[in-house]
Amino acid sequence: MDIFKNFEVSASALIAQKVRLNTIASNLANANTTRTPEGGPYRRRDVVFSSVLVDEMKGLEGVRVIDVVEDSSPPKVVYAPGHPDADRNGFVKMPNINVIEEMVNMMIATRAYEANVNAFNITKAMYQKALELGR
Repeated sequence: MDIFKNFEVSASALIAQKVRLNTIASNLANANTTRTPEGGPYRRRDVVFSSVLVDEMKGLEGVRVIDVVEDSSPPKVVYAPGHPDADRNGFVKMPNINVIEEMVNMMIATRAYEANVNAFNITKAMYQKALELGR
């Protein structure tokens, strides 16, 4: 019996939520970026998760990040004639980022991360108790 497989489930979720938090932080940091190397405003990014089988015998599944994709929604158009990236009519294409939505996503990701830390610690405590009983 490989007890470390149980830890792999929580660890996979911790890694996935870390990537999600980093992606959200990047979205927030670029909420006003109107010019990127690819051209145009920054486009919001989102993480795509997939389940991964950790232990076939126990049916344990973890999670992994399979991709970070750009949101296909159109950029916001704001009237700002003094902005350096304004078109001839004074409109600027801004990133398609809703700061409030990103903050909610960050709270959800943080809570998911914390839940997996707790699951990891509970599993560790359970195995420590089992070792104490074996003495």
